[in-house]
Amino acid sequence: MTRTGAPTGTYSPAPPPNRPNRRNFLIASGAAATVAAAAGIGGQYLQNKRFSVNTSSVKLGKPAVKAEALPKGAEITDIPGLSSFYTPNSQFYRVDTALVVPQVSPQTWQLRIHGMVDKPMTINFDDLMKRPMFDHDITLTCVSENVGGGYIGNARWQGALLADLLKEAGIQPGATQIVMRDVNGMNLGVATEPVMDGRASMLAVGMNGQPLPQEHGFPVRVVVPGLYGYVSACKWVVDMQLTTFGAFDAYWTQRGWSQQAPIKTESRIDTPKGGTVNGGTVMIAGVAWAQHRGIEAVEVGIDGTWHQAKLAVQDTIDTWRQWYYPWQATAGKHTLQVRATDKTGYTQTSVFHRPEPNGATGYHTVQVTVA
Repeated sequence: MTRTGAPTGTYSPAPPPNRPNRRNFLIASGAAATVAAAAGIGGQYLQNKRFSVNTSSVKLGKPAVKAEALPKGAEITDIPGLSSFYTPNSQFYRVDTALVVPQVSPQTWQLRIHGMVDKPMTINFDDLMKRPMFDHDITLTCVSENVGGGYIGNARWQGALLADLLKEAGIQPGATQIVMRDVNGMNLGVATEPVMDGRASMLAVGMNGQPLPQEHGFPVRVVVPGLYGYVSACKWVVDMQLTTFGAFDAYWTQRGWSQQAPIKTESRIDTPKGGTVNGGTVMIAGVAWAQHRGIEAVEVGIDGTWHQAKLAVQDTIDTWRQWYYPWQATAGKHTLQVRATDKTGYTQTSVFHRPEPNGATGYHTVQVTVA
């Protein structure tokens, strides 16, 4: 899930103090990984010689409910440095625990739904593709997103509504958590209520008009609007167990992250990025997000004085919103900040907080010198 110019690769949430850091663990395991590269990755190469998933074999059908065309004015394209409204698949940030991207064939993929349900069930890929498909624009965010960071991206997803499938299974009273497992056994725990409250939670098979890329969960992943990915965005999903939060602590919860993970109202300056800029009109621009609430307003702070930014048209309340402010820049050093207000009336806080345990807060701040 990256934006243009943002770092790519495999990243994980930063750990709370005194908790294991998976990224550091992987770095510390570099020597072992090097050995594994000779054997494991070499073995993977040989495996790929005899078996390689062809994502193009999946043909996305016409959705039963097609997302409306992007509203006029929802995408600003003429400001250099501003993130594009849709993040290209190749630049979308990636966060998972897979050292080697799983290869899951649509012919062998199955999803098992069990636990606190009246009718345990298993569906295969053909079953899933026969279900009504929906298109919906959704911005995903990683909880390890620092203020102003790049671990966020927006895409048009296609998939079957997860709530419909779970209703068929019959969720039993008291089932507060859905434990989702990928093909490697990695587990994420998401609250049942937001999945079932009518938002466009889906078993996604398409991303920006194409079948899911392998590194983004091909052939099937979960997308839940409004929740950080560490509880909701299970890729290569093959298992869902209905249970309670008291009965099971999911992987990241065991490591000190919150059980509930609504995405916080935040904003970012994409341009200027800092350094020296020329005097005259300087376009300050970026994106703001409050998934499943929507952005109502954005303000730009210049040396402590706040100014109302201009907003692109809102697409859905599940996506980010582009904004800009033309600044008549004068010579000298200046501090630029941004803050957003969502449609509930909440304005993001200036209080700085690290990402753990449930998302970073604070104003994105950029220092510039006007020549």
